[in-house]
Amino acid sequence: MAIKNLSLQTIGLHVGYKDYSKTTSQQIPYKKTGVLTCSGISIFGDCSSTSGRAAVTIGTVDSVSKLPFSDSLYVLGTSKFFNDIYLAGNQTITKDLRVSGTTYSTFRGSINVQGWKGFDIKHPTKENHRLRYVCLEGPEGGVYHRGRLKESNVINLPDYWKDLVHEDSITVQLQPIGSNQNLVIQEFNNEFIVIAEDSTNTDLITDLSTIDCFYHVYGERKDGERLIPEYEGNSPEDYPGKNDQYSIAGYHYDRRTL
Repeated sequence: MAIKNLSLQTIGLHVGYKDYSKTTSQQIPYKKTGVLTCSGISIFGDCSSTSGRAAVTIGTVDSVSKLPFSDSLYVLGTSKFFNDIYLAGNQTITKDLRVSGTTYSTFRGSINVQGWKGFDIKHPTKENHRLRYVCLEGPEGGVYHRGRLKESNVINLPDYWKDLVHEDSITVQLQPIGSNQNLVIQEFNNEFIVIAEDSTNTDLITDLSTIDCFYHVYGERKDGERLIPEYEGNSPEDYPGKNDQYSIAGYHYDRRTL
């Protein structure tokens, strides 16, 4: 039987075998505001490509309805989820995001946040205190390698640097430990750094036992387009480089909206 263009006014409507609005101690009495229940599958919107996939399936707005909006779900008020949430699309967050547990994230491009990036944790030594640090920033996709060099004149860089870092971007800082050692850089590439003894004699150091220093090696990533720090424009969309390399907080590059 098919009934079309039916207008029905009631304070309670139930579809299915069991009315769960009446089976617990928190049962919901029928009131003038109305109660709608369904113990089986509920399908809303245009789900022609998926049919029912869950207890409640919500599709897009049916084009035949010609409604003046396109959102599938619009919620006012607080929403609570008590199990895992799987998100297959992009998300835009316009207010604060607070995470009480551990966050595991994988990004294919760069992360570009409009504001200071940092962390805020319980203070490791002071009771009833917290510790907040912010990240170092710069006009490049920079990486570093640091450590201590002792009784050797060669700094071996991580093996992946040869495919990660522009060789001509590498800079090195040495800090002798204990006494002045007149150390200079004799040779460098994106695989290793060779140290010599002074600026006038670049022969290799014969007595390696005299070397003891800290080192910092910096380089710029080459696995993407080089950053353009300054550009003319009024929004991130005006960036003259590859915007798909970056993820800008509050800006969605597929929708091009703030």
